[in-house]
Amino acid sequence: MKKYVSAFLSFFIPVIMLAEEPDTTKLWSTGGDASLTLSQVSFNNWAAGGQDAQTGTFLFIAYANYKKDRHAWDNSLQVGYGLTRQGSENLIKSDDRVLVTSKYGYNAAGHWFYSGLVDFRTQMTTGYQDPPQNTVTISNLMAPAYLLLSVGMDYKPSDAFSVYLSPLTSKMTFVLDDELADRGLYGVDPGDNFRGEFGASTKIVYRKRNIIKNVDLFTRLDLFSNLADNPQYIDVDWEGRINMRVNDFLTAVISLNLLYDNDIKYVDSEGNKRGARVQTKQLLGFGLSYSF
Repeated sequence: MKKYVSAFLSFFIPVIMLAEEPDTTKLWSTGGDASLTLSQVSFNNWAAGGQDAQTGTFLFIAYANYKKDRHAWDNSLQVGYGLTRQGSENLIKSDDRVLVTSKYGYNAAGHWFYSGLVDFRTQMTTGYQDPPQNTVTISNLMAPAYLLLSVGMDYKPSDAFSVYLSPLTSKMTFVLDDELADRGLYGVDPGDNFRGEFGASTKIVYRKRNIIKNVDLFTRLDLFSNLADNPQYIDVDWEGRINMRVNDFLTAVISLNLLYDNDIKYVDSEGNKRGARVQTKQLLGFGLSYSF
């Protein structure tokens, strides 16, 4: 497991260093934001009843984009983590994601680029099927993890918007937890730690600061079809987020994440696998934010 973590860090640390260095040549454009959303409710001798609850969610997003002549290289990192607790129950994970994307393009004509893309995503800590009891593990670091390698064309009329189309995409699924692999979760065969797929993919990204005054918008849509096996089932990963800034440090956040993957089967409370289902996650919060 350590070697995978080391490989991940060695891939992205240079990008972070580049983002921190002063931009004297204007070849690099860097930025991002970090937010911490907190909520808490407590009761004492409250006749109507109730239960204490605390929630905290952290989100960090950064990008470092390079452009010179006909060359363009876009890099982004997204890290999210959240916990919630009711009363004296165990902590429940409400968010956990790491998403790294690196895309290189060479200008073909106008706003079109010949491009190659690397996309990696996983989570950091153990997830449970039965919160708050937290006795049945359902996910872990690198279980699952997804790595996409692709080549295609990128339409990029501005730094705010891009549409990437790839007819050649390799999707690799890793389940580097033997207990989860033995259960055949996330599309791998029981006992296997890896599954490879070949198909086509699309990535659409739009980000805009001050779409109206003090309101920032970010949306991302990732699509993948396994052309060799049931191409009609398209993997969907859509995220939309609105940041409404009160001032430089206070913000309200509204976000929605929608997932569908035919290889991820719903597991009921008795451990039985059901068909694939649409997964949704939403957040509405108010907290601290810092943009750079």
